[in-house]
Amino acid sequence: MRLDRYLASQLTDLSRSRLQSLIESGNVTLNGAVCTEKKTKVKTSDAICVSIPANKPLELEPEAIPLDILYEDDALIILNKPAGLVVHPAPGHESGTLVNALLAHCHDLAGIGGVERPGIVHRLDKDTTGAIAVAKTDFAHQHLQAQLKAKTAQREYWGIVYGRPATNEGTIDQPIGRHPVDRKKMAIAPLDKNGRNAVTHWRVIEELGNYTLMEFRLETGRTHQIRVHSSHIGHPIVGDRTYSSNRSVKVNLSGQALHARKLSLIHPVTEKEIEAIAPLPAEFTKLLDVLRRRI
Repeated sequence: MRLDRYLASQLTDLSRSRLQSLIESGNVTLNGAVCTEKKTKVKTSDAICVSIPANKPLELEPEAIPLDILYEDDALIILNKPAGLVVHPAPGHESGTLVNALLAHCHDLAGIGGVERPGIVHRLDKDTTGAIAVAKTDFAHQHLQAQLKAKTAQREYWGIVYGRPATNEGTIDQPIGRHPVDRKKMAIAPLDKNGRNAVTHWRVIEELGNYTLMEFRLETGRTHQIRVHSSHIGHPIVGDRTYSSNRSVKVNLSGQALHARKLSLIHPVTEKEIEAIAPLPAEFTKLLDVLRRRI
């Protein structure tokens, strides 16, 4: 068996990518000699020693930002993210992010990938609200990401779109890639032109005159996926300044009317199903009330 695969079968609390990193950085010896090749074949009676260095501190400051916690234990935490909160630090958003808040909240946060940082499993756009899961251990991070890849974890979104679809349900199967001109945007892109497979299932929940409340279920998790797909079928998300072609609605919104309402997953330790439902934000319910009164 390959060295990295053997170690992954024995050290189940570490991801294979973490073990591969340890091998490549010289932290694994095979029969007394340093082995930096993950594909090296190992056999019965081989002596393997793995040295795990101390986690590197993340160069970010903890910030006491209030968190709306839907579920929490020693393995993971599920939050209801508000609009305007960036998930991870990036150029232009070096502080005031969800990661900064988690560093302050989780004082015993374990190393994820050898770095002391929250294990972001999936992301939500800055102005998208709702349920987001964060792993507290390397094992939980690996387990949750595998669920997303295998589609055993389910993500359900509610969104208000412009117009009324011709049918009550459907599937959008269109690859998404970086926009060829505006690099801050995503777009429908052929698979041979940097596009990646993207599938969104949708159904109508409620017709609201010239607007529609819809449910979206993600089969894949591409950047801006629901927003790009909704715009592609001619029904962009209300309040989406990037993909709604400057359409407006006479209600002040801090972001797009898109909410990650429900997150269902298998707990990485207990293996029991967890279902977290994030209440709709006040702006979303206010918009619904306004549109219902117009009918």
